Amino acid sequence: MYGVVTRNAEEVRWPEFERGFYEVKDVTGRSAEPIEDGVNMVSCFGDNAAADADPSLVAVDDFGRPATRDRTYFDWAYICPSRQDYREGLLEIIDDCVEANEDVRLDDIGFPRPEYCRCGVCEESFKASEYDDRFEWRASVITEFVEEAVDRIPGRVYMTLYPDPYPGHLYKRAGIDLEAVAEHIDEFVVPLYDMAYETTYWLETIAKGFESALETPFNIELYAVNIDIDKLIHATEVAEAYGNDVFFGYEASNARAALRRRRADEQDGVTHGEPGTDN
Repeated sequence: MYGVVTRNAEEVRWPEFERGFYEVKDVTGRSAEPIEDGVNMVSCFGDNAAADADPSLVAVDDFGRPATRDRTYFDWAYICPSRQDYREGLLEIIDDCVEANEDVRLDDIGFPRPEYCRCGVCEESFKASEYDDRFEWRASVITEFVEEAVDRIPGRVYMTLYPDPYPGHLYKRAGIDLEAVAEHIDEFVVPLYDMAYETTYWLETIAKGFESALETPFNIELYAVNIDIDKLIHATEVAEAYGNDVFFGYEASNARAALRRRRADEQDGVTHGEPGTDN
């Protein structure tokens, strides 16, 4: 099955896509009204607008360096997951989403990197917690938020994962205990983005890693913006060999063209290389 990730509500209705994800809140902080005929998608702790409005919300490391997009490693600003007022705001957005559609996708969940967060709120919370190990405490913070969010979602719950399946990496990097959160998630989504998909061996390697790491169904999301049609078709063939479904991000027209071309080629007996090859 194929799906689309979009900021344009009308694109979730295109017949080529059997599932549509609509960004209600993205990492810029831009917000939109939830829709009824798509899975509404919420960027949780990625939020440039909130960071600009109140820099004290931003996660910091032990040197006080903020996790903002002007620093190395960060494409957007990360809000500290311990901030209860901010979390309450996210839960209110989720409530709005489920009023329109019972299914919700949770995006950008977790701490920004292993050295975060060492803000005053986190320091006090860790000190007052039952944990001696900071990584265990971080995982408890993220699992608790996932539980709170899922309790408000009556339909299917999708959760985006940072594309690193190596054992222990998501736990150390983001505070995501896969085994703990998997109890609450119906499907994971793994974005495997590239600007060209000139090669696909890396895509197969990461996808295979998640196939080994997860028992919960997972889907692969491909980047569709300005990607050559034949390259996108081949990336799709590789992705669907491992993921449950394949979703296309942020250029529905290009994704639609690729799917139409693929169907036409299949009727004519044309192939685009075997999964795992770069032919």
